[in-house]
Amino acid sequence: MRKILLAVTSLSMAAPVLPALAQVNPAPTIAPAPTPEEFKLPRPARERGIPTALAIEAAVAANASCQASTYKTTTLVTDSAGVPIVVISNDGAAAITQRIAMTKAQAVLKYKMSSGEVVAKVAKDPALAAEIKSNPMIETARPGAYAITAGSDVVAIISVSGAPGGDKDEVCAKAGIAKIQDRVK
Repeated sequence: MRKILLAVTSLSMAAPVLPALAQVNPAPTIAPAPTPEEFKLPRPARERGIPTALAIEAAVAANASCQASTYKTTTLVTDSAGVPIVVISNDGAAAITQRIAMTKAQAVLKYKMSSGEVVAKVAKDPALAAEIKSNPMIETARPGAYAITAGSDVVAIISVSGAPGGDKDEVCAKAGIAKIQDRVK
């Protein structure tokens, strides 16, 4: 009985700390640390993508476009395989916008069309809607991401999240592409 009382007392003293611990990372945006087994695997080079400087320029231009309309957004630019090159969040952007931007980029990567086009197809195709819902990398189709191409080759994906509506995210993503498209090779 004494041990139980001691355990209950200890837990009640720790209880105020538990909610604080939950707030340490309320919206994680990156994968967990690599396992020891992963460290042993070969480390292939990143897939084809745009240079980091162009990715930063596109992300800054997209966020500036949204910020001009007072939207607090995040822009993600990935390589052709969907691996992030840069993620830039405007001041005040919600942490979850980083994860939402990744889901939009994954939709572009998987379905080879803008995420807005995926949304339009989902509205007419219940099987596609179910497929997306069951895909943990996407779960919900949302507009706001486009492929960046060099000729007909996809070399990167730009994805914006945080404006009050995906249609507004799309405008900002297009502004990011427009800023760099003539230099994409």
